[in-house]
Amino acid sequence: MKSHQQKAHDLAALHIKGEPVILFNIWDAGSAKVVADAGAKAIATGSHSVAAANGFEDGESLPLDFALANITRIVSAVDVPVTLDFEGGYARDSDGLRRNIQRVVETGAAGINFEDQIVGGDGIYCVEEQSHRIAAIRDVANDNDVPLFINARTDIFLKTYPAIHTCGQLEEVVERAKAYAKAGASGLFAPGLRDPEMIRELCERSPLPVNIMVLPDAPSNVELAKLGVARISYGPGPYREMIASLKSAAGEVYGS
Repeated sequence: MKSHQQKAHDLAALHIKGEPVILFNIWDAGSAKVVADAGAKAIATGSHSVAAANGFEDGESLPLDFALANITRIVSAVDVPVTLDFEGGYARDSDGLRRNIQRVVETGAAGINFEDQIVGGDGIYCVEEQSHRIAAIRDVANDNDVPLFINARTDIFLKTYPAIHTCGQLEEVVERAKAYAKAGASGLFAPGLRDPEMIRELCERSPLPVNIMVLPDAPSNVELAKLGVARISYGPGPYREMIASLKSAAGEVYGS
């Protein structure tokens, strides 16, 4: 079995511009095993899916202890690297964030999603504060000698989806990519962005490999690869498809 450190290295190596790693997001150990058996090279949770599957709302309503126990079971269930959607880290202050990240590292997770929206509040962290938070995560990972893949998510585009995105938003995201890279991030996640030319430009200008989320009006996976994307994730889509199938099957049984 590969070491924690090797799995983190493997996860980073999968992020190749133009040859993106595809993450069909899961929510528990059972779904992780199914997706891994289907050929996934890495496994990623989705916070919405994990929360919904356990009767909670998204946005860190899922208890931290539950989230960590869940990711521990997932890591134990598969042999490929696992990355955790850790939302805003369940803390705003650096000390709380450091404690929480230490617990994440101890689960064996090879990476995390870490977003810049203020969970439970309004708006987005300023670049300086979010960069400081990313640096704190990197410090904890380094202290544990684990090259944790920090997928820095910016919600600039998601906050206005499905409105038309602007060049000004793109410039802000590029500046955040530069700052987050300097702070120790490993990748840039820009959910909500689906304009092909803006995706191409972001991939060209970002110092970090770019992650795009699958949306109904987004380019196909083949097109995203051609645009320079290094990571494609499905977010809550797989869970919603599963629920729709379950609802349909139950409806046939109960005649509804």
